[in-house]
Amino acid sequence: MTALLSTAYLAPVEYYAQLYQRPVIIEQWDNYVKQSYRNRCIIATTNGLQTLSIPTVKPNTLKCLTRDIRIAEHGEWRHLHWNAIVSAYNSSPFFEYYEEDFRPFYEKKYEFLFDFNERLRETVCRLMHFSPQVSYSSEYLKNPDLDLREAIHPKKPSLRQSFPPYYQVFEQKFGFQADLSIIDLLFNMGPEAEKILLLYSGIN
Repeated sequence: MTALLSTAYLAPVEYYAQLYQRPVIIEQWDNYVKQSYRNRCIIATTNGLQTLSIPTVKPNTLKCLTRDIRIAEHGEWRHLHWNAIVSAYNSSPFFEYYEEDFRPFYEKKYEFLFDFNERLRETVCRLMHFSPQVSYSSEYLKNPDLDLREAIHPKKPSLRQSFPPYYQVFEQKFGFQADLSIIDLLFNMGPEAEKILLLYSGIN
């Protein structure tokens, strides 16, 4: 069964479990929804969870297609996001192995949020050594097989009741924190991250 997903900025582990488990269509033609994973991710820091949000250019109309949303250049967000990621994960076991794969995304300007997200997703999948079956919608899909466009959302309950735990830097302080950004899994587990996705996706 093919799943329909929205684009996402360093999406949570559940999102990548879907990519790992089944063919996926990423929606381009939906109306942009604020305060979703389209422009935000959640990481674990020494002070608890932190949300990183990419500022976007306010469209001239009430509705704007996700594929047309532009990244705003105010607020030095790239510098702030990268500093937050470094601060959160520089003591994780594998951050130094992947640091140079992610740093360029916070030095180069991307015009469109969709393009930025997809290049990041491709990088994450490459580093985790799996090649998902991904295609892009050519129109707004009204009756997909499995519609997860708004199901994986920071303000909604997770799709699953339990999550296989993995090592996290701040676990002793906060306990295991489930379904954070995929970089939490990658920086903490490195090459073992794919095995965690295998558990998350329910494939034996």
